[in-house]
Amino acid sequence: MTATQEQEILNLRALNLTPKQIARKLGVKVSEVSSVIQNQAQQTKLDRLVKGELDPVYQCLASENLIQLLPDIPSENSIKNLEKNNDDIARGLGLVVIARVARYNQITVCSYLLDIWCLGVKDAMPPRTVDRIKFKEVAEALFHPFPGKPHPVPLEVAQGMIFSACEYAESLGFKPHKDFEKSRSHIGQWDGIIRIECGRNGKPCYVDGPHDDPIKIMKTLRENSGEGNFDFMIGGGSY
Repeated sequence: MTATQEQEILNLRALNLTPKQIARKLGVKVSEVSSVIQNQAQQTKLDRLVKGELDPVYQCLASENLIQLLPDIPSENSIKNLEKNNDDIARGLGLVVIARVARYNQITVCSYLLDIWCLGVKDAMPPRTVDRIKFKEVAEALFHPFPGKPHPVPLEVAQGMIFSACEYAESLGFKPHKDFEKSRSHIGQWDGIIRIECGRNGKPCYVDGPHDDPIKIMKTLRENSGEGNFDFMIGGGSY
């Protein structure tokens, strides 16, 4: 295949034509078209890596309860009228998913489970690459435990949610989940402008989970917040 043909393929691809449509228009094999597109995608990725740039964002999603905490809900998300529930234990946990375009038809996805009342990034899924169809299945499975439906948000909003939770937890003496470092670079650089309010009723509130060490967590809270300056719910009891 000549350089001229390759450029024609890329020009048509830029117009959002499918490989089949391009192949039919140029009278070449679909496999040849796909190869050119994939090679271009790989070269673009290498160029970005050399420049220290991240892959472009495919989609960012956040659970409904985190959306409710935004001081100014972005109008493009059509979520201004969500009903708020200000005293629901489930609101303490929220999920953010950030997906980036890895290469042709491939999406790299990371997820961040946020305990916005106390522990910050409670869990994180390191980068996982899937195709676009599989991404929808993965996202549905990740958000299934959360009430409501996930909503698309701009990257800067997703960043604000994650790093607000991180900062709050670190101020209480808690570090992010051990897998957070593996997915930290996937988030990008936060400008610190968009934030969400963390804590419950103005102070930390620890709700024990199945994989927590409540004795260690309570000790950390006493040391950093002081006795009586935090709430906790252990074994279903509220204190």
